[in-house]
Amino acid sequence: MMHNIFLWFLMLVINFSCILFAYKKFGKIGLYIWVPISTILANVQVVMLVNLFGMEATLGNILYAGGFLVTDILSENHGKKAATTAVKIGFFSLIATTLIMQCAIHFTPLEAGVELFDSVKNIFSLLPRLAVASLIAYLISQFHDVWLYEKIREKFPAKKHIWLRNNGSTMVSQLLDNAVFTTIAFYGVYPIDIMINIFISTYIIKFIVALCDTPFIYIADKLFRDKKIPENI
Repeated sequence: MMHNIFLWFLMLVINFSCILFAYKKFGKIGLYIWVPISTILANVQVVMLVNLFGMEATLGNILYAGGFLVTDILSENHGKKAATTAVKIGFFSLIATTLIMQCAIHFTPLEAGVELFDSVKNIFSLLPRLAVASLIAYLISQFHDVWLYEKIREKFPAKKHIWLRNNGSTMVSQLLDNAVFTTIAFYGVYPIDIMINIFISTYIIKFIVALCDTPFIYIADKLFRDKKIPENI
């Protein structure tokens, strides 16, 4: 299990470091670019079940949570409109990927490549209910994150309270995301007690990720204040 935890933290650092690199190299556009990368990869990794911290979890939680860090950076440094645009880009990328891959997996493969074709098909042949649950949960939670970040900033506008805006908006929004996804995806499929276990274990992992992204939003803010973020490409 320690092997999985080490790799999980390594992937977490790589994920957040890539966000900072994209921001420093390409500015606001870099964060817009990262949004579809993270949302698509998160939906691929969601089928990869592992044991983390003594719980069953999917690997997609880190990448998915990275989307909240992106919108928080945009809210902090570029305003609510920029963060809202990122949410719309992510939602569009999810819809486009779902539609295109649903077409792709129904092709008839060559016999020589049927094994690889089936592997890809297993990843993208999500049940419509899960796809709908993911899309609705993403849209509601991400817009809520942008809204709540601004509300907290109105009450606590000082830079020293970035941690409060970041963690407060992300943790509440991920709680909402978890509730919406679990209800739509699993209600009537699993007993209530199993649904509650899925909800709790998933949120604990997302909670840990939210705590870990705090230093990265401070780094992003410092880069912005030091004028090291390009305005135009």
